[in-house]
Amino acid sequence: MFSIQIIYIYDIKAANKKKFNRTKRVFYYRLNKMMLKKEMRKTKSTLAVPTKMEKAMDSFFKIFGKDILVYKIFAESVEEF
Repeated sequence: MFSIQIIYIYDIKAANKKKFNRTKRVFYYRLNKMMLKKEMRKTKSTLAVPTKMEKAMDSFFKIFGKDILVYKIFAESVEEF
């Protein structure tokens, strides 16, 4: 069980396959360069981060504009099964 978390659910959108692949490559490259690995839980298309990382993650997603559809969820508790 974790304390208050922000959960980001994202989907990469693109007009064509070439743009999709480029966006995906740049997205994961930049995500891996961020120093959040200890504080971030990641699954395919989902990130859970502590509230102190909200501004950094919001800025990260804004870089991609409309190429990535993002939903942000504020959770009081997260349980792992």
